[in-house]
Parts: sequence; structure tokens; C-alpha cells
Amino acid sequence: QVQLVESGGGLVQAGGSLRLSCAASGRTFSRLAMGWFRQAPGKERDFVCALSWSGDNTYCADSVKGRFTISRDNAKNVYQQMNSMEPEDTAGYYCAAKISNYYSSSSNVYTGEHEYDYWGQGTQVTVSS
Repeated sequence: QVQLVESGGGLVQAGGSLRLSCAASGRTFSRLAMGWFRQAPGKERDFVCALSWSGDNTYCADSVKGRFTISRDNAKNVYQQMNSMEPEDTAGYYCAAKISNYYSSSSNVYTGEHEYDYWGQGTQVTVSS
């Protein structure tokens, strides 16, 4: 089992920055690929950024590319740095974890919501214009 707890959400003005954190517990980072998703009111949950379990590959959606980055440390924390934020970034942000099987490349990243095994409760981000 993996428990994920997000933090760092809040209210920010357009053009500002926020850093989201996701603390993972229950197992080591070994073979855990990570991702961030977001869901605005009345909309489906969308992929934002992903990180391979090896930590050497990242990928972000076109809508946030160049503004958001995903990273991790060795203490089972994953981060999403969000810069140049826009009102369209307003959403609940969710951290997700996938246990990669032994046949998967360590550099794989996952963008599908259905590919992830564990989810956090989410943290709200609101960007004012």
C-alpha cells in the first residue's frame, strides 16, 4: 500500500508561482512512477506532469509545458513547481503513484489516469486574474 498526501496549494495571482508537494509513505520509491493530475469544477481530471520511477525522465502536458516541472527527492517526496500561473490552472491537484512491473522500462512515464494505482486526496489551487 502507498499513502499519498499533497500540500502546498493555495491562492496565487496570475503570473505567480506555487510549489506542490506529495509525501509518499508505505513503501520505498523503488519502482514507483509518479504523476500529477488536476480537476477543475465540472470537468474531467486531466494529466499534468509525470516522472519515471528511475527519476531520469519527466513529461508534462502541452498546456503547462515550460511553466510546470516535476521532481523528487530521496525522502519519498515529489514536487510540482508551477510558474507563470494562469487562471486556467485553477483546479484541485492530485498526486498519483504507479507501481511499475519488472517488464517496464525504468524511464517510462504514464499519462493515463487509469494507469495509476494510488491517489492522494488533492490540494486546491486557485489563480486569480
